[in-house]
Amino acid sequence: MKAMIFAAGLGTRFKPWTDEHPKALAIVNGKSLLQRNVEYLRQYGIKDVVVNVHHFADQIVDAIEKANGWGSTITISDESNEVLETGGGLLKAKNYLAGESFLTINVDILTDVNLTAFISYHQQQSADITLGVTNRTTSRYLLFNENSRLCGWRNISTGAERISFHSDNYIQKAYSGLALFEPSIFNAVKQTGKFSLIDVYLSLASTHKIIGYDHSESRVLDVGKPESVALAESMFP
Repeated sequence: MKAMIFAAGLGTRFKPWTDEHPKALAIVNGKSLLQRNVEYLRQYGIKDVVVNVHHFADQIVDAIEKANGWGSTITISDESNEVLETGGGLLKAKNYLAGESFLTINVDILTDVNLTAFISYHQQQSADITLGVTNRTTSRYLLFNENSRLCGWRNISTGAERISFHSDNYIQKAYSGLALFEPSIFNAVKQTGKFSLIDVYLSLASTHKIIGYDHSESRVLDVGKPESVALAESMFP
């Protein structure tokens, strides 16, 4: 299985570090976020990884080359001309990922979810996309029905909702920035240019089997702001 790590973002919430560095190279206990995610994937035998780059792309490429990919084979998907967000970034990397099931993770997410169990659940459910979710508190939730099928999205701060198909009861779950895809999904994506994977999920939820995998028992942290680093260092030695 291959994986893609989304590392092209501008990291505006992570200033002042991102004024001179990419967020992917922010250090947690002596290792960059990128290194930690590459090594995390390697624990489960996933050694063929695509990394997209934009903000200070040269620094990420240099770090990968100096570390020999931390033991993995890393392919760069270059978005230097324009950052494409997660959906556009995935579509641009299509040629590197097509042909087999693949995993995606945001570089600023640290987790210890058991990927073997995650992959097994995806296969057992014969899902097109399986999303890692938890019960943690956030302002934006994915909405699922009683069968863990994705139904929509809700922003509890603004009250905004996007419903893909209706259910008698919506169960709110927080997205972990971790997803597992079947390669056939590339044929279904209609968006082009710059767009979010959330848009893909919501546009396909009524016609494709997109399910949630609840891993609330595992650790997961969005290292989105500089103040998150201290918490990350306490959670991930």
